[in-house]
Amino acid sequence: MPKIIFIHPDGRSETEIEAGKTLLDAAQKCSAPMEYACGGNGFCTTCKCRVKNGRSNLSLPNEREENMGIEGESGDRLGCQAKVFGDAEVELVE
Repeated sequence: MPKIIFIHPDGRSETEIEAGKTLLDAAQKCSAPMEYACGGNGFCTTCKCRVKNGRSNLSLPNEREENMGIEGESGDRLGCQAKVFGDAEVELVE
């Protein structure tokens, strides 16, 4: 199973998650402080995060992310939309 590491103001959290689950699912599993005001539907940017390592192990940015101005080249993603297929290190931005 892919290993996801979250770097956040409170420190560091990590978990293993089934392939195909989202970064938000992984954050919730390990109690990393990722917000999600729209319920994980990709209609806000509260779960916006920055992928530091392992971008190629995530799904490509989808239409919902593009509509919210997320392009992926910067490493920014919406945690509720980015599906995990391999290891990644993610910074939670405030």
